[in-house]
Amino acid sequence: MGNLLGGVGVREPTTVEDCDSTWQTDSEPEPEEPGPGGGEGPGREPAQPPEPPERAGGRPRASPAPDRDAEAAGTEQEADSTEVSAKPKRSFYAARDLYKYRHQYPNFKDIRYQNDLSNLRFYKNKIPFKPDGVYIEEVLSKWKGDYEKLEYSHTYIQWLFPLREQGLNFYAKELTTYEIEEFKKTKEAIRRFLLAYKMMLEFFGIKLIDKTGNVARAVNWQERFQHLNESQHNYLRITRILKSLGELGYESFKSPLVKLILHEALVENTIPNIKQSALEYFVYTIRDRRERRRLLRFAQKHYTPSENFIWGPPRREQPEGSKAPKTPAPPTSGHHSQTSMHKKPKDSKNPSAAGRVNSKAAEDKKVTPREPEEETDWPSSEAGSEAARSGDPEREGDADNSSPQPEETVAHALEKKERASPSEKDEERENRNKDCESPGETGSHDDALLQ
Repeated sequence: MGNLLGGVGVREPTTVEDCDSTWQTDSEPEPEEPGPGGGEGPGREPAQPPEPPERAGGRPRASPAPDRDAEAAGTEQEADSTEVSAKPKRSFYAARDLYKYRHQYPNFKDIRYQNDLSNLRFYKNKIPFKPDGVYIEEVLSKWKGDYEKLEYSHTYIQWLFPLREQGLNFYAKELTTYEIEEFKKTKEAIRRFLLAYKMMLEFFGIKLIDKTGNVARAVNWQERFQHLNESQHNYLRITRILKSLGELGYESFKSPLVKLILHEALVENTIPNIKQSALEYFVYTIRDRRERRRLLRFAQKHYTPSENFIWGPPRREQPEGSKAPKTPAPPTSGHHSQTSMHKKPKDSKNPSAAGRVNSKAAEDKKVTPREPEEETDWPSSEAGSEAARSGDPEREGDADNSSPQPEETVAHALEKKERASPSEKDEERENRNKDCESPGETGSHDDALLQ
């Protein structure tokens, strides 16, 4: 099947966001948080049709090996760990590699024959691993507890924890889809695989405490954690171990191990150098996105400085409609109100209101006699003030409801008119004559004069 699909290329993710669906949906309820190292098996990540397909060859490289970059990431992963004080940055290289793993290598092609079951035959103790020539039974019996050998030998890890990608040991063979199914059916291979997992956990200072994958500190945890904090090439080994657990049927073992590592790195501060690799690599080997979110929320709660935590949910931008409306500018005065004195008053559009104002002016005329020009000019001045106040659009709608001003306001307007210069009076008189020519205003002005 792999050969049939191998030639069909799929669209490659181009950003970290394309590769990471952890926060894509965040509506399902979260499981309760167990203590350090504990947790129920989350199972495999469900199918995610909306996600973009996998990158076929990854970062360009000369070697034809499909996924050698996963193991060759040592430089980047170790460099990330040594710069724990600097603000971290998401690695597209890591995100792409783990996306491919979580989604079963969409562009994976079985390049070996189905009867070439090298990894299964090694775990059945029929062939030794190369190039050392050591059988699995010898590794499990004689290498266990030999921390020097486990630390400085770099050829056994690819055989103990095989993947569908090439590692640094070119003698090791990649898993095939057929070999994975056969491996899961072979009890002898599964038993030895779990013993190899326990051996490596003890090397890191951790022990497996039950059959569900829960882990805790081993007796020698202080010495081993100190070593793990300083020997950062082991972070690559942990990434491979987690991937291999998922390939061979032990996906539920991942979360307890990652949770313990996060607890020790962020809460207990026993292995602080591992936190970058734990957040950038270990968490993202887990296929269940709900479980990833649970672990990342735990990490965010304890991460310091909190502003440097970059693995949380993306920030939602404020929608346009929710932005606070701009407050209207206050009505202008000064120059604009003076300018409006020379414009046609807006109140003249309402004959009834103008008639009421002129009637009031006629009554005032009986009390304090004025020249005819002045009597008919003051409504224009008042209308100019109303026009200035109507600079705010909201006030224009209230013009129909305006009522005549009290007598003090009228007297104030008259005094203001008396102080006006002769040239201003001439302009106003001219404006009055123009206003009187308007058909809608003639009747109201004549009624005021007749009274």
